[in-house]
Amino acid sequence: MAATTGRGVSVRRARIVSEPISAYVRFEYDVTAGNTAAGEQVRWLPRRRATDLALPGNDFWLFDSATLLLNHFDGDGNFTDHELITDPAVSELCAAAFEAVWDRSIPHEEYRPR
Repeated sequence: MAATTGRGVSVRRARIVSEPISAYVRFEYDVTAGNTAAGEQVRWLPRRRATDLALPGNDFWLFDSATLLLNHFDGDGNFTDHELITDPAVSELCAAAFEAVWDRSIPHEEYRPR
């Protein structure tokens, strides 16, 4: 992460979480300080504050506002597959959803999980 952000690349991650958080999300929260120290920007959005947001059905990474990597999980939350999407309409939809979440979410340094 430090090498990526060191090249001037902006890396932002938004996590939508149910509260009280699970043991795994607590682990993610605890290790996020390492990500932020390396230059990644991380924010948290409690799920109850996302009710009126239109959100994609899958977890995703968006690269350069054009390439979308969807992550697919099974019913137990285990990763099963990924899918690369380059359709501009889908990328734009996901980018808009991310910005809505980002604007409403809480910076890692301020978020206090319940």
